[in-house]
Amino acid sequence: MVRAIVGANWGDEGKGKITDMLAESSDIVVRFQGGANAGHTIINHYGRFSLHLLPSGVFYEHTTSVLGNGVALDIPKLIEELAALEEAGVPKPKLLVSDRAQVVLPCHKLLDSYEEERLGGKSYGSTRSGIAPFFSDKFAKIGIQTNELFSEEILEERIAKLVEIKNSLLKTLYGKPLLDREELLIELRKERELIRPYLSDCSRFLRKALREGKTVLLEGQLGTMKDPDHGIYPMVTSSSTLAAYGAVGAGIPPYEIRDIIAVTKAYSSAVGAGEFVSELFGEEAEELRKRGGDKGEYGATTGRPRRVGWYDAVASRYGCELQGATEAALTVLDPLGYLPEIKVCTAYEIDGSQTKDFPVSAKLGRAKPVYTVLPGWGSDIRGIQSYDALPEACRAYVDFIEKEIGVPITMVSNGPGRHEILKRTPRL
Repeated sequence: MVRAIVGANWGDEGKGKITDMLAESSDIVVRFQGGANAGHTIINHYGRFSLHLLPSGVFYEHTTSVLGNGVALDIPKLIEELAALEEAGVPKPKLLVSDRAQVVLPCHKLLDSYEEERLGGKSYGSTRSGIAPFFSDKFAKIGIQTNELFSEEILEERIAKLVEIKNSLLKTLYGKPLLDREELLIELRKERELIRPYLSDCSRFLRKALREGKTVLLEGQLGTMKDPDHGIYPMVTSSSTLAAYGAVGAGIPPYEIRDIIAVTKAYSSAVGAGEFVSELFGEEAEELRKRGGDKGEYGATTGRPRRVGWYDAVASRYGCELQGATEAALTVLDPLGYLPEIKVCTAYEIDGSQTKDFPVSAKLGRAKPVYTVLPGWGSDIRGIQSYDALPEACRAYVDFIEKEIGVPITMVSNGPGRHEILKRTPRL
């Protein structure tokens, strides 16, 4: 059986915690897309961790963690994360890396930074992890798969071609120092020895595991609003954030994905630029930002303050529908206890007309939020261990969101810890 955990919104929904919890009953956990440009925060008895490439199942000795072919593989970053786990006393995880995954090169990060610098105030808010240049090269067919690191002839040929193209760009567009072909080859020869112990035909491994009845968990990065086709283009990432891509990025048949859990936060948050209809500003935003998450709303990768806003049911419904969600998990509910009343964006007003349908980006910039106001519950809900023990107004808030998004909410998170998750019987 295959389950997928994906974000319904902009990312930052708390997927890592849900994955960490469900990994306990899984045999294999797979990252199927994205790279080191976003992080999942995990809190457990080993400590507090921000994972960027490693799947959230690495803390369980019985699981095998897989980086699928759809991942942008930053080898030094991966080795750095593994070392951090070892230093924290985490048992060495069983890790497999697809021999079809492509490698993030040092020049990808340079070009990412140079482009953000060139764009100035019109930049995309990139984490400068090399993701857009990486995927540009992948689809231009000049990238390097991990298996190709071990063929000197192929490697030298690819690097010669790539350096020629990139140096032309560095010289004419950016006016920056040129790449040295030999230096890049030396670096990649080092990286191939670092990744050698983990390489595997992961698609074959997963297909065999499914035939044997193993339980597989697919872990997505970011959320629907960052999908390059269906998100808020062009303020998106460079690989599909949808559960449907899990089959491609892991190398398994699509019909194997039976359950799709869309994670949605009890208020809205986002890192980076782009339209954000229900966004809050000033003191109101800062108060929610300070109280939100485990240590406030700051990016796990960048440390940047996240933009925050009221729950956007229009975006969340759209996000759940695009993901094909069979159930939803509502996270980070506990910080809202200080509010006397809570707003939910239930429609957009665009050019004088109201709609509950999420529009294309060109129209989204003209959208104004239409709010429904609900009473707050005025208390701290952390430590409550039963959903039915939550304050009535708190449960009414969850019921309202479930009705608006049209997906059964089966889990509600009321704290950052691994098991601070309340099981809920859906009303739908």
